[in-house]
Amino acid sequence: MTETLTDNFKQDIEAVSRIEEVNSILDVISKITHMGFAAVARVTKERWITCVTVDKINFGLKPGDELQLESTICYEIESSRNPVVISNVEEDPKYSNHHTPKQYGFKSYISVPIILEDQSFFGTLCAIDPSPAELDKPEILSMFQLYASMIAFHLDTTRKLVISEDSLKKEKEISTLRDQFIGILGHDLRNPLGAIQNSAQLLKRLSLNERGLKLTKIILDSSFRINGIIENVLDFARGKLGDGIAVHLESSEELEETLNQVISELSIISPEKEIVPKFVFETDFKCDTKRIAQLFSNLLGNAISYGKPGAPIIVKAISNEVEFQLAVYNEGEKIPEATLKDLFEPFHRAGSNQNNKNGLGLGLYISAEIARAHGGTLEVNSTDKETCFSLRIPCE
Repeated sequence: MTETLTDNFKQDIEAVSRIEEVNSILDVISKITHMGFAAVARVTKERWITCVTVDKINFGLKPGDELQLESTICYEIESSRNPVVISNVEEDPKYSNHHTPKQYGFKSYISVPIILEDQSFFGTLCAIDPSPAELDKPEILSMFQLYASMIAFHLDTTRKLVISEDSLKKEKEISTLRDQFIGILGHDLRNPLGAIQNSAQLLKRLSLNERGLKLTKIILDSSFRINGIIENVLDFARGKLGDGIAVHLESSEELEETLNQVISELSIISPEKEIVPKFVFETDFKCDTKRIAQLFSNLLGNAISYGKPGAPIIVKAISNEVEFQLAVYNEGEKIPEATLKDLFEPFHRAGSNQNNKNGLGLGLYISAEIARAHGGTLEVNSTDKETCFSLRIPCE
């Protein structure tokens, strides 16, 4: 009886047929045992299907042909996982009256299970002949078991290769989506955001009443936060899905001016916050000034968000022959110990009441990645009085 093959069975048959040695294995089996028909069969709890055959007795089965499972001895092997060896059916106490030899007219039969690496049952390696055969020799069974193991090994290798190819395909799809995602963030969102910021700056210069100025400040404040979120998500996408955060090292001679510019920008947005810079630059060193500014903006924005109202934020920067240090201090609640251990992981925030703060919790993660890209470290020390984030980069 032949039924329509499903895609899974077709794939299994193709997998066996792609094993270069399988025809040689069946031919060797036939020659050594003097049995006219040898095959690899795919066997499940419901079906028996031929994968590859050597047929010298015109038994009539071709790859893809199917037998009623209950009419085969492989039906029993699928359950027991034990080989069956019959040298002469007429002399075999168990199978002399079995329906399978009578139905298919064979006198000798041998079949061993093919067990895959995950211990699943694939099928059998079997041989039959209408005449008796000398199969009760240990070396015959050992040969069949060895060949069955070889076939299982090749099938496992093929499956792993298919999985690897699927994974590679998915990686390529993810890479394409990543590039599209970065493109949307980098162009399609930042362009209209830039227009909003420029328009708000122009509005601020007009003669507006108090309500108008307040609304303009809200627009500027929100657009600044959105821009920060876009930058952080872009870097997160590059870092997690790409090649990491890239830095372009150059002279630090403009770093002090850049840090002061960051302070000015945040002061405009949060004029109620007093930011006190204390900079001492003694030595020029190599760094990515824009990335350090991004890190500093994240740390300073964090201090503004979580710092004690009315308390000044202290910023210290020192460069000498040994290292560059940048520290941001703010008074406020102590960061809980449970939060500290994951503070530099993505989607975590510094404050104790995280639900009431803006942002995705990527700023500190990005900052730590920038420090790492410079060969430096970013650390935090939080007490009941103040919290300090400190960056250290070796100047050599």
